[in-house]
Amino acid sequence: MIELFAELFSHAFVIRALVVGALVALCAALLGVTLVLKRCSMIGDGLSHVGFGALALAMSLRLTPLEVSLPVVLLAAFLLLRVSESSKIRGDAAIALISSSSLAVGVVALSMTTGMNADVCNYMFGSILTMTKSDVALSVAVAVAVLTLYLLFYSRIFAVTFDEDFARATGVQAGRYNTLVALLTAMVIVVGMRMMGAMLISSLIIFPALTAMRVFSSFRGVTLCAAVLSVACFFVGVTLSFALSTPTGASVVLVNLAAFCLFSLVGLLWKR
Repeated sequence: MIELFAELFSHAFVIRALVVGALVALCAALLGVTLVLKRCSMIGDGLSHVGFGALALAMSLRLTPLEVSLPVVLLAAFLLLRVSESSKIRGDAAIALISSSSLAVGVVALSMTTGMNADVCNYMFGSILTMTKSDVALSVAVAVAVLTLYLLFYSRIFAVTFDEDFARATGVQAGRYNTLVALLTAMVIVVGMRMMGAMLISSLIIFPALTAMRVFSSFRGVTLCAAVLSVACFFVGVTLSFALSTPTGASVVLVNLAAFCLFSLVGLLWKR
C-alpha cells in the first residue's frame, strides 16, 4: 500500500489531477445539496451536455476547448433559468431542449471536421493524463471563486433552498440567488469535464448529497458530510483507477455508488 501511494504521488499529472479533482468534488458537493433539495439536480447533467457540445465545436474550429466552453455553459445556465421561469416550458423540458440541441451541434461539427478522435473521448469520459498546468490554473481560479461566493451567500442560498416564497417575502432576491447557484454549477461542470468527462461529471453533484441525506437530516449536516464524502470518494476513486488501470471518472462514480449503498444501509439500521 505504501509503495502504491509512493508511486501514485511520484507522477506530476496525478498530483495535478488530485488538486483539481478535490476542488471540483468539493464545489460540486456543496452546490449539489441545494440542487437536489430544490429538485434541480438534472441541471448538472444538462449543462454537461452543453459543455460537451461547446468544447466539440471549439475543437472543430481549432480553438481552446475550456476557454470556449466556459462562457457558453454560463450562458446556457442563465438561459435555462429564464426559459423555465418566464415561459410555459417546464424546467426539465427546458434542460432536455437545450442540452440535446447543444450535443447535436457538437457531434455534427465534429463529424464534419476532426471526427470522434481520442481528445473527444477524453472529454466525454474523462482522463487525468490530459491535465495541463494551464488547466490546473484555470480550475483552481474557478474553484476559489465558487467557494468564496458560496460561503459569502450561504445564508441566502439556504433560505432560497428551503422556502423560496418565504425568502421572497423577507426581501431576499430569490431569482438572483437561483441564478448564482446555476452559474456556479456551470463553472464546476466545465472545469470537471476534463477529468470526469461530460457524461459522468453530474454524478459529483448528485451522489454526495443523496448519500449524506441517508444519514443526516439538517442542511448543515448534509452539506458538511457531502463535502467530506465527495473529496474522500474522489481520492479513493483515483487511487483505485491508478492501481487497477481503470477509467478515472468511472472509478470515482463507482466509489460514490458504493458509499451511497453503505450510507443507505447505515441510515436504515439507525432508524430501526
